[in-house]
Amino acid sequence: MEQESILDYKRLEVKLMSKADNDIVSLLENTILGSEGGLQYSMQNIGERIINYGAGLSFIALFKKGKMAGVIGLCRRKTLNSGIEYESTYLRYLAVRSAFQTPSVSGHRSERLSHVEESFKHKLISMFRQPATLPTVSDSAAKPQLMYAYVESRNERSKNLIHQAGYEYIRSFLTVAFSRFNPVADSRVTKLAPEEEPAMAALLTDYYRDYCFYSDEFSFFNHGYYVMKENNEIIAGVCAIPTSYMVVNVPGVWGWVMMNILPKTPWLRRLFRPGEFRYLVLSSIYCRKGSEHLLPDLFEAVCAAKRYNTALTWLDDHSDLFESMRTNRRMGVLNRILNARPGLVYASFSGIEGEAKEKFYECPAYISGFDFS
Repeated sequence: MEQESILDYKRLEVKLMSKADNDIVSLLENTILGSEGGLQYSMQNIGERIINYGAGLSFIALFKKGKMAGVIGLCRRKTLNSGIEYESTYLRYLAVRSAFQTPSVSGHRSERLSHVEESFKHKLISMFRQPATLPTVSDSAAKPQLMYAYVESRNERSKNLIHQAGYEYIRSFLTVAFSRFNPVADSRVTKLAPEEEPAMAALLTDYYRDYCFYSDEFSFFNHGYYVMKENNEIIAGVCAIPTSYMVVNVPGVWGWVMMNILPKTPWLRRLFRPGEFRYLVLSSIYCRKGSEHLLPDLFEAVCAAKRYNTALTWLDDHSDLFESMRTNRRMGVLNRILNARPGLVYASFSGIEGEAKEKFYECPAYISGFDFS
């Protein structure tokens, strides 16, 4: 089954699509992400990433008069939440064409069109209120499940939509940048051999045992995991994922500097170019307790190995890992000028109540770097 109609209502139709066709890829590639007045960008490698997600990614697509008007991606995965494993669905992509607006007509016809589309909107949103109601999870609807999404704090439209769907605000997270004009290699840092990945996976699972939303699905993506060793012991590690964005707008005074000054300055342009902002996503970070001060050395060595000057990661802003990086003064100039607004984690639960549900509010959220690549 590549596509199946799951909702049909007066010129509007919703289809479940097991694969991304050319229309989906085109819509996503031409969507400007972010919020008005905030950071705005478009992703440059969507087709490749969709392939990387594999069979775990499906789409719910909205059609108006037979033409695709919007799409949202559903990533099926298992997550560990304070040691408890749940079937989970992460809402990965969201794009809506401007065509999905009520036409500019007057009188009773305009009112009828608005009523039709509003009614359809409520039917569509209701599908996302409980994880067990989604057609992609019907095979395991009796099990405890959760759905979650990341929303920018400035994006009022997305927040309004997610609130209407009954999602609950769980945690917040921030972007952390790392940069070097001339990154230097470090003899302590090597690329992890594939046969060493199972042992590293065990270290990561233990490291994130008190987190929620933890998934090791892409911890060793393309075998790109690097470790720092002392006395033959792994003291820090990170997965490095090359990524590029086209940045449209960065808010604030420093945003103006980044968009207008950095690209024209010979040294600073190594760190940031709006037309093609190349950087490494740092994901699945590991650090032995007491070695947090060595993370910049690890990141620099990885940048040197991959020939990048900039790296980004996303961390729960009330986690110990974030605190150690926030207070580290060796993260580079881009981290000092970056003034990112918080991202928000929202979730919807099915069969998860009481103390088990409270853990999601109390424990730091693991933010998958791969989901931002």
